[in-house]
Amino acid sequence: MAYDFRKGWAVNASAPADSLEAKVKYIDNGTARTEPERYYSREWMEREWEQLWPRVWLIAGVVSDVREPGDYFTFALGRENFLITRTDAGDIKAFYNVCQHRGNQLVLNDFGSVPRFTCSFHSWQYALDGAPEKITDEETFRPEVICHRPNLRRVKCETRAGLIFINMDNNAAPLDEFIGLPDGYLENYHLDEMFVVRHSISEWAANWKTGVDAFYETYHLHAVHPETQTVMNDLNVQCDLYPNGFSRMIVPLAAKSGRVVDQEAVDEGLAFMMQEAGMDPGQYHDSAREVRETIQRSKRERAARCGLDYSALSDGQLSDSWATGIFPNVQIGLHAEGAFLMRFIPHPEHPERFFYNTMTLWRPCEDPSYTVPAWMGLPEGADITGESRPDVERTSIGEPPNLGLVLDQDSELLPVVQAGIRSRGFEGPLWSEQEQRLRHFHTELDRYMAGEK
Repeated sequence: MAYDFRKGWAVNASAPADSLEAKVKYIDNGTARTEPERYYSREWMEREWEQLWPRVWLIAGVVSDVREPGDYFTFALGRENFLITRTDAGDIKAFYNVCQHRGNQLVLNDFGSVPRFTCSFHSWQYALDGAPEKITDEETFRPEVICHRPNLRRVKCETRAGLIFINMDNNAAPLDEFIGLPDGYLENYHLDEMFVVRHSISEWAANWKTGVDAFYETYHLHAVHPETQTVMNDLNVQCDLYPNGFSRMIVPLAAKSGRVVDQEAVDEGLAFMMQEAGMDPGQYHDSAREVRETIQRSKRERAARCGLDYSALSDGQLSDSWATGIFPNVQIGLHAEGAFLMRFIPHPEHPERFFYNTMTLWRPCEDPSYTVPAWMGLPEGADITGESRPDVERTSIGEPPNLGLVLDQDSELLPVVQAGIRSRGFEGPLWSEQEQRLRHFHTELDRYMAGEK
């Protein structure tokens, strides 16, 4: 049967229309090619700093990193650095991470906990809500200079489903008007009950949009990551486009790719996934075609034993990855056990470099049968209790991020893609409907760049 791009693939064709799993009506973003310059032009990068980044809601971090008053973390985005903290009143606030005296960066580390913020330059102090507590030698200032009581410069800050969003535009519409996902989409995964168990920042030799493009499709998996073919259906992927540049792809896991000839035999990868789901692969005697559904049942039964609430999740969500794009620079791989949050952070000065900033989130459970899945790629001995926060792992440009074979392969590929984009022989991408999320992302980006947003 011929492929109908207006219908695409549906992972669960029988999903009720009001289900979050249901296929979304197709959005036609046309067929035009985008100009390659957006991936390497310094002019484009500068326009993004004016037209895009100061005007969108950005995921700065997760609520679990500021559990108690005084807890804080910093978030770097290109030329800006932000300080996010929980105040004595229990509110989460965000500020530009600069002292109002001389512009010194106020906090230098990734995260911590303090009763107040003290500038290392001249010892000015600020309360957790940004109010000035101490101006060193205040009597030596003329009153006209400091009579306005210089607070830390605040940034708009809102939370959603355990995620902390910030916006540099004081006149920005509320977060609820920006989020293009249906109600409950993020909340049903209980992200607010998850903790960071690994945090990595690696520099890659490519534009941040080259990174987004690579992770917004599974079209490349058969060529770049052939080892995934027997445990991930990269071909029959459900792609859905949402308002404001948001999108998702539902990637069936524990299922063989439609490109694999033998759909019956249970290989080592599928057996391992069954074991992770609490099953004994040696007791399984059915076809590989039924492994996905069997894993779904096993996980739901295990959740009931462990006291985990999976009631809001469909059976498909227990096995599949809901790779969800949050415009402009985030993709979250949503799973019942945890989430993989990746942010594509622009380099402050170089249009052909970006920072791949990833956080692995885990929903802890004391039951020994509930184990960390291999896709999380956690180092041996990692604390999964949520009682401690791991340090940020950093790797420089050209170094593998050490996040597992698949991501290391991507880190090697993207600089090659970036080099090819610069060629005179390349006139812009020719996207298939397997790559419709890329076109949707760039269509929304163009609206910002044209001043329509």
